[in-house]
Amino acid sequence: MVVLMELHDYNPFKIKGYQKAIATLEGHKAPLAQLSSTELGKLPGIGKSIATSIEEIIQSGRSESMTELVSKTPEGLMELLDVKGLGIKKVRSIWQELGLEDLEAFLEAAEKDQLSALKGFGAKTQANVRDILLFVKSNRGKLHFSTAERIADDILHQFNTAFSGIQASPTGELRRKMEIIAMLELVIATDDTQKARLFLESITSIDYLAKSSGPFSFRGLWTPTKTDLYIHFCSPEDYARTLMLTTGSPRHIATDFGDGRTLRSLLQQRVISDEKEAYTALGLPYVEPELREGSFEIDLAKSGKLPELIDMEDLKGALHNHSTYSDGKHSLEEMALHCRSLGYEYLGITDHSQSAFYANGLTVDRIKAQQEEIDVLNEKLAPFKIFKGIESDILSNGALDYEDEILASFDFIVSSIHSGLNMDSEKATERLLKAIANPYTTMLGHATGRLLLKREGYPIDHQRVIDACAEYGVIIEVNANPWRLDLDWRWVHYALSKGVLLSINPDAHEKEGYNFMYYGLCVARKGGLTKDMNFNSLGLKEVQAHFEKRKTMALSPVSK
Repeated sequence: MVVLMELHDYNPFKIKGYQKAIATLEGHKAPLAQLSSTELGKLPGIGKSIATSIEEIIQSGRSESMTELVSKTPEGLMELLDVKGLGIKKVRSIWQELGLEDLEAFLEAAEKDQLSALKGFGAKTQANVRDILLFVKSNRGKLHFSTAERIADDILHQFNTAFSGIQASPTGELRRKMEIIAMLELVIATDDTQKARLFLESITSIDYLAKSSGPFSFRGLWTPTKTDLYIHFCSPEDYARTLMLTTGSPRHIATDFGDGRTLRSLLQQRVISDEKEAYTALGLPYVEPELREGSFEIDLAKSGKLPELIDMEDLKGALHNHSTYSDGKHSLEEMALHCRSLGYEYLGITDHSQSAFYANGLTVDRIKAQQEEIDVLNEKLAPFKIFKGIESDILSNGALDYEDEILASFDFIVSSIHSGLNMDSEKATERLLKAIANPYTTMLGHATGRLLLKREGYPIDHQRVIDACAEYGVIIEVNANPWRLDLDWRWVHYALSKGVLLSINPDAHEKEGYNFMYYGLCVARKGGLTKDMNFNSLGLKEVQAHFEKRKTMALSPVSK
């Protein structure tokens, strides 16, 4: 609502009123549906007009004001308003001054040097806009793994409901749990492909592409996200072979294991009862689907040194989480109680530091208040423990937010970059290296700051950063937010080879955010992470001992 109001150049005072109302509603714990219009109107910043809109949404699921705003907004602009780094003011300026209404038109204007003359632009801004738009265009139709998995599960659920006992599975990059999915790919075993095809055509969200399909394939489009859909049909007897051929990357399937023997050639010659049989025939141990990228797993399989990958039950605690002390949705106690209810032994609370003013970063006085509350809760919830942490901003010069005496009050510190993201590799790497060398840094947070499908991360020299973490004993997080998944799984194996501990962190801003641990686990497994090399697989006493040792080292004169 506020975004559209800004786009249409509404009165700034009215926009501020809505922003204040939103802040009030976000902090209100009781369900709004239980409040009368009179009670809504008594909430801070909620006037009669906004109260009426809230009632409309509760009763009908829509707001008349919002509907009106959407109706007079060109459809193409709606996509652009969601683009990270573009900004409402730039979108409004291009729309109003050049009359352009969609991404393609914006991009063409940038490439023809039509934006640089606009107020507030210039050549550098124009180039930046062009790069952002090219990034967005290249990712159209692609999905975060978390979204793609839900869609695939929904299709398979409908299929299994209609055809009981059928064998069906995700395959391709979805089964390998890639962080970004360009195609929804499934394998379905059936003796009646025509019946299966007709059923798929009946699913309203699927647009069947008959010309691209074949007798044993169904090509289509998942229309809500305009994502390619590819379904492989096979006989029940051929299910394991088809699943294996479609799961592994081309490089994995075509790797020569000696005398011209590849998984592809083997599977072309024989039917298998399960996937393990194929690997056994080549004298190899079973390779988990996540690993089948054709990279380090091949040599490890040949040498019999494939790792035993980490599982969900190996995770003992959740580190890097936010509460209402900064920009979280739930209180510290609510976050702790829910974490404990999930079976975890400990919680690391790491609200934002003071420089992150936009995220309600903690002032020194509020740090003290939070730590006092943690002490009370730890007595109440024992043996469950809340560790006092902070997500300290790495400032532009590589220093950590707060003076050393404040940093020393925390059990652990996650050091992350949140601002000044427009850096070249040298600048970004040096900024990280200085923070890693700081004795108070316990853990490096989301190393590149990327938001998958939204913005590229700042470029860094991963090898130098990982080497520095090895030198200074800094843990690297695998940020499990499905929009981040950062550290990139492609660097997990290198980090492990250097003896660097990783930590699968949910970066939860609400109770449901703990569910992100699963997505972090998926990409960590792709990189070969084991229980032994994952920090939050340690029990409470071991984690506490590690934090205490790090703090003692930070406080020693040698580290100063």
